[in-house]
Amino acid sequence: MNIATLTASSSLGLKEKIKAHIELLDPVTWISVFPCLACGVMGSGAMQPTWHDYLLLLLLFVMYGPLGTGFSQSVNDYFDLELDRLNEPTRPIPSGRISEREAIWNWGIVLFAALAISIALSIHIGGQRGLILSVCMASGLIFGYIYSAPPFKLKKNIFLSAPAVGMSYGVITYLSANALFSEIRPEVVWLAVLNFFMAISLIIMNDFKSEKGDAESGMKSLTVLVGSRYTFLTAFIIIDLVFAGFAILAWQWGFHLLMYMILVSLVVNILVQIPIYRDPRTGASFMQGAVSDGFGNAIGKSEVHEHNAFLRFQVINNILFLINQFVAAGMIGMKYM
Repeated sequence: MNIATLTASSSLGLKEKIKAHIELLDPVTWISVFPCLACGVMGSGAMQPTWHDYLLLLLLFVMYGPLGTGFSQSVNDYFDLELDRLNEPTRPIPSGRISEREAIWNWGIVLFAALAISIALSIHIGGQRGLILSVCMASGLIFGYIYSAPPFKLKKNIFLSAPAVGMSYGVITYLSANALFSEIRPEVVWLAVLNFFMAISLIIMNDFKSEKGDAESGMKSLTVLVGSRYTFLTAFIIIDLVFAGFAILAWQWGFHLLMYMILVSLVVNILVQIPIYRDPRTGASFMQGAVSDGFGNAIGKSEVHEHNAFLRFQVINNILFLINQFVAAGMIGMKYM
């Protein structure tokens, strides 16, 4: 660390230092796990409107949101310091608001807190369900660390990083939330599988934001390997197959109205995908207002044209997928009540 960085870190007041530590945990990413947690709970059909169950739900959300997801983001910033100096120089560590030692304290504390809550919840519910919850949380924290940290640094290769993200955000969240209140429902497992592949497709496109830095540092993101158009095509094929598989499952579960909702969502998605594939830089520009003035605070904003196109698509795709996901989880839960 150079003298200027050390001086910037030490000169911050307590309030600014706390804000920098929270920023290092990247709060905007916490909400990414909340829908899966909520649907996992809904799909169990077993949560009761009691203070006890509300407390369990709160601990679950804190464990996977600010602590679990925050841990992975803090670790990522720590080990990506040199890359962030190029791609995101305003982040807490490269900007000098937090020292590297303080960053270690940051992710060390949230790691300990996440493990403590996980162990407490696992002991509280006990049995196989407790084991599932503790194994899921431990797996998520391990993935969160080796995703960014050497020697594994899974993020250097899209064929390793995307499945790791899919498992962390799309599978263990669903299973943990379900296990907290009931035995694992087979339909919930299928929803987790769908979220696994949806997360893979989204992380593939999210790499647009760091394409320049990835290329210079030797990271093998799909956009570096095959270019923007084929990256979009690959992600869109995965997404469309997820919606098609979701429709088939809904039909098999007897949720026929839901199946029609999913098919309509698939058609809408394809109509948005076509202009983006044709022009990866400016496609679906009619959605730019939603990113600039509306959802941008939740999903982020970008100066990279291809990443901005991904954000425009994400507004439509995520809303459609979330609506169908919540409806499915609610119907599954009602089946087991």
